[in-house]
Amino acid sequence: MTAELIERARAGDGDAFRELTEPHRGELHVYCYRMLGSFQDAEDALQETLLAAWQGLAGFEGRASIRTWLYRIATNRCLNARRAASRRPAQQWNIPDVAPPEPTRLGGVVWLEPYPDALLESGPETRYERTESISLAFVTALQVLPPRQTAVLILRDVLGFPANEVAGMLDSTVDSVNSALKRARAGLERRRPAPAAATPSEDPIVARFARAYESGDLDALVALLTDDVFVSMPPMPLEYQGREVVARLFAGIFRAGRRFDLVPTWANGQPAFGAYLRAPTGVRHGVGLVVLTLTGDRISAMTRFDDVPLRWFSLPPSLPAAR
Repeated sequence: MTAELIERARAGDGDAFRELTEPHRGELHVYCYRMLGSFQDAEDALQETLLAAWQGLAGFEGRASIRTWLYRIATNRCLNARRAASRRPAQQWNIPDVAPPEPTRLGGVVWLEPYPDALLESGPETRYERTESISLAFVTALQVLPPRQTAVLILRDVLGFPANEVAGMLDSTVDSVNSALKRARAGLERRRPAPAAATPSEDPIVARFARAYESGDLDALVALLTDDVFVSMPPMPLEYQGREVVARLFAGIFRAGRRFDLVPTWANGQPAFGAYLRAPTGVRHGVGLVVLTLTGDRISAMTRFDDVPLRWFSLPPSLPAAR
């Protein structure tokens, strides 16, 4: 059946090509996202991959599966994108009437974007559990590794491709792949935090966070945070670590009278909220997404994404005035 589809696709049958590639489309998109850290960049890389596959199908010799061949193309497109470094530029602080405290440090992965859980499919993850392999901490750490090391680690440790297939995708040798994997593992362990401890029940914590955030209750919010809580705000490079400085950050936001309504969703296997700023007219305008990382019964990280299209998460751009 696959051979027949290939022949039809080579003859220009678009339906046959879609039947060949559609089963792999979702996992390829997630792969491109892990490689690039950006939902939009992953969309672009996937489209380029499918176009290149359509145009290059005549050269497919069948020595590897269609899936492996598509991953080879996607890997090359993602490596090109990372070398081009045409990422979202950093933005300046843009919250009116709020002066931010001095940041703990300036982050370098300002192009990071969240990934909707609704688009995630069960996949062949091996060394890393599914939730960990799509978490914001993991994806952020991948962005700091050299591009080829990133590709090798994802293909070998997350997706479980054998070393010889990865070598073929990269026009490399098995020894080179194994060496790159060793360096990538070491680099990743230096940069990513330890996996979060199990949370007995996240629903009460998430609900308490929503109540505190919507009411501007600083004490209630701070009580939910770990001592070393980490807050980042892509594409703004400001990063804050520690309960005291994070409390000062939100004190300034709440003092300015900014109030939000939160609509729950999920991103990167983590609880998240669409954030809607209450306007004087009563209409609530979507201003971004807040993603929580939970450790035990506390919040250990918060990532506030600015200018993220809420439609990615099936959320409306605004909410009507509350009655």
